[in-house]
Amino acid sequence: MYKNIVENKRDFFKTNITKNLDFKIEMLKSLKNTILKYEDEILLALEKDLSRSKYVTYSAEILPVLHEIDYFVKHIKKLSKTKKKKTPGMFFGYKSYEMKEPYGVCLIISPWNYPFLLAISPLLGAIAAGNCSILKPSEYSIHTSNILKKIIDEAFKSEYCQVVLGEADVVENIIDSEVDFIFFTGSTNVGKIIMRKASESLTPVALELGGKSPCIVDKNVDIDKAAKRIVWGKTLNAGQTCIAPDYLLVDRKIKDKLIEKIIFYTEQFWGKEPLNNENYPRIINYKNFNRVLNLIDNVEIIHGGKHNSESLKIEPTYVTNVSMTDLIMKEEIFAPIMPIIAYDNIENIYNIVEYNKNPLAMYIFSKDAKFINSLMKNIPCGNACINDTILQVTNHYIPFGGRGTSGLGAYHGEYSYELFSHRKGVLKGTNMFDMEVRYENNGDIAKLKKLLKFVKG
Repeated sequence: MYKNIVENKRDFFKTNITKNLDFKIEMLKSLKNTILKYEDEILLALEKDLSRSKYVTYSAEILPVLHEIDYFVKHIKKLSKTKKKKTPGMFFGYKSYEMKEPYGVCLIISPWNYPFLLAISPLLGAIAAGNCSILKPSEYSIHTSNILKKIIDEAFKSEYCQVVLGEADVVENIIDSEVDFIFFTGSTNVGKIIMRKASESLTPVALELGGKSPCIVDKNVDIDKAAKRIVWGKTLNAGQTCIAPDYLLVDRKIKDKLIEKIIFYTEQFWGKEPLNNENYPRIINYKNFNRVLNLIDNVEIIHGGKHNSESLKIEPTYVTNVSMTDLIMKEEIFAPIMPIIAYDNIENIYNIVEYNKNPLAMYIFSKDAKFINSLMKNIPCGNACINDTILQVTNHYIPFGGRGTSGLGAYHGEYSYELFSHRKGVLKGTNMFDMEVRYENNGDIAKLKKLLKFVKG
């Protein structure tokens, strides 16, 4: 079954139609029109899966996709062009080029936390680069997976792009069918499994993972704005965001004031009883709900902590006096729980972040350029945002991706086009003349060196 799915797409890819510029634009527009047609059903599906408000879903998942489609339609001609490159002087008369060619059949494995955005966004890069695609959405966000299948089935022919539903074993079967490129978004542990499996056939992969993203607050800061933006970023989607601020590192001098403002804005956004707020999202399932409750067992809670096992909701919860050996500081939280840790100097920051190095994101709140530059230069991370949270992921003019345990490869906009393409270097020779010295087996080295002085470049 899965072998046939892959082979059908490979046969269609071999027709070369997917590389045609007009075809790509037509497919992008078809996808956009179908998304607009089923917009209400997408909003309803996300509401069922995550109990998330339709406003947040539209702004966080649908709008970025629509904007990125427009970006590709506008820029795809430029992105597709063969680029002239410099040629060393020793190759006088030769010309050099860089061409981008699609991989072929791409497998896109998307997660449940932003199940529409994180399925469609990489798909846009695959389409723009000229690939055929198989999309495997999460089995946890089943309502969104079903509407994704409905949209893709209507927008495209199955031999070009197809959604395959099912459990985790589906992914293994498709990889065994020898796809040409794998794009995975999810946990680091599963990412390792995907990479091991892909290595059996030397299939290239892109991994969008996660990690414990630090949020660092300097004493030289606008406390009010910092608190407001931190709370928004942390509680968005009930903290189930791969780039959510995972833990807070705050200068000891302003810790109490910042906590006061964080609690204030938490109550302003979600009320004094968030569990009763119909727009406050839930944890995706019981497994994750229980995992999160285990994280806050035996820690000092300074605000929140209430939960409801029927609705799967957990209040925005802030904890303090944690140590790096506590479970909450050993794994990505992925929930509306945030440890708040005081620091006394910049070396404290470096030492704490080193426990969970290579985070997917880093957030810095400060008015001190020297402080910001020091952190940016000395803390490796996938991406960063200064004096705000989350928004860097919505900018398709900059790359988004992790490093080390937080991922491999970057995408969005032109970076998606590059990610889903093989960059082929081409050297075009001349027949007008030949440098005979290249053919000598026992020539004069001194003469060769003298010649090369005139053709360096």
